[in-house]
Amino acid sequence: MSEPTGPALSLHALPELRRKTEAVSRFLKEQITTHLETLRPLFAPERMLGKYAGGKTEVSGDERALVELRQSYAPFSAKPYDLPETLDPNWLTLVGSALELHPLEYVHQVQGKPITMACPVRWVVNYRTHYSLTQVKGVLGGKEVVRPEHLRQFALNALVLRLLLVRNPGLNRLFQDLRYELKIETPPELKGLPIVTLTSSLTSFRPADDLIEAATAFSGVPAFIELLAADAIQSPKDPLKERLEELLKS
Repeated sequence: MSEPTGPALSLHALPELRRKTEAVSRFLKEQITTHLETLRPLFAPERMLGKYAGGKTEVSGDERALVELRQSYAPFSAKPYDLPETLDPNWLTLVGSALELHPLEYVHQVQGKPITMACPVRWVVNYRTHYSLTQVKGVLGGKEVVRPEHLRQFALNALVLRLLLVRNPGLNRLFQDLRYELKIETPPELKGLPIVTLTSSLTSFRPADDLIEAATAFSGVPAFIELLAADAIQSPKDPLKERLEELLKS
């Protein structure tokens, strides 16, 4: 989550900055969605798991990959996930290769009231499934009735994607060149499940609590989106430029 930073804002200036933030966020999401679709073959589970994931050919190391996947799956047979104790390889054929983006949200307390904060430049990536990230959080938090097969597939998909990235570090470097960062994280609300986040080189900030309190009181909705600072939009980070400058200094 982001810390309160950036310029002091008035409630009057908020709507325009929020409009610009949402416009940039939509553009970034559309851009990275296109990139993910173009790179879909690189994320195909059968590249790592071969016939176990529905592939038509043998893949070197697929047995070892399955062993590693079983090891990472085992802890989730306990509460709160309560997944079946044994990983059925047939479930791997349901993973597919289509990736989807989930909004990255967190809860921020303002004057004792929980406010759902959304980050406009970060998303959670997972293989497409029937459960959204919000639904999974609701199930784990006891706020939604669980559908065991949907929870199982979301968790398994996340574990497959994590293993694929660990085994293919070149994907991380590729996204860095595209000005995005792929990162494996384990947020506390997912109770140990590792997820993959995708972050733009642009940065966002959470404004002061008094502004968030005033804005949410006015809208009547306990939700707020982090904002993009003007300098972040005008001068985005460029990893390639920064690396070249380091080389020239040495």
